[in-house]
Amino acid sequence: MTSVGTTTEQLPVRLFGGPTALFEYGGLRFLTDPTFDAPGDYQALGRPLLTKTAPPSGSPADLGRIDVVLLSHDEHADNLDRAGRALLADVPLTLTTPGGGRRLGGTARGLANWESVELDRPGGGTVTVTGVPALHGPGTRAEVEAVTGQVVGFVLTGDGLPTVYVSGDNASLDVVREIADRFGPVDTAVLFAGAPRFPILFDGGLLVLDSAQAAEAARILDARRVVLVHHDSWAHFTEGRDQLVAAFTAAGLADRLQPA
Repeated sequence: MTSVGTTTEQLPVRLFGGPTALFEYGGLRFLTDPTFDAPGDYQALGRPLLTKTAPPSGSPADLGRIDVVLLSHDEHADNLDRAGRALLADVPLTLTTPGGGRRLGGTARGLANWESVELDRPGGGTVTVTGVPALHGPGTRAEVEAVTGQVVGFVLTGDGLPTVYVSGDNASLDVVREIADRFGPVDTAVLFAGAPRFPILFDGGLLVLDSAQAAEAARILDARRVVLVHHDSWAHFTEGRDQLVAAFTAAGLADRLQPA
């Protein structure tokens, strides 16, 4: 288990819909999986499987300075769309999967599982971002990645700073346990949820955590605060905010949720 400084300071997180969230950490501004396109049908896995049902709550013009994009994967339009790709050109650093780093080029850098990068803080010191495992579906890593590709999550740490976990599109609680063993307890967990499913993939198995699993992930991480993302704005999500709140309430963890 990694020991780092903690703080009771709240970490404000602005949500834009889908997987896109903006927060400041150690004086640096981080954006997760940028998606700013309008509603409509988008390609995924070579076919128009993804239907966006709602617009984002803001535009790239609303973001201000972005220092780092934390991109869980680049291959699906509900995690990186056309507007998001255009935004990357103006960002000093995009951290993503090793394959994504090669595909995107430019300022993108791939992080292997448990690989870390140190980023200079504006006021001195550093922030450490560690790439952590994620599985975008049920089964072994080889089985899942052959269908849905590589995904990476992130853990952010620094002296005197809270520990922040960004899950990416992860469907495995075993992966969450690995991360908790190394980094728990977590101050803020940004959990991708929504229970997305497609009948043609993994016999309709979960591609990302469902609501009960998200609550269990929060318990495993001993997360003091939970920010729920990637459960709205797309037709393939089968559970939304109401189901998530109900699951956290049933688990006795509702007080840890950031308000919608």
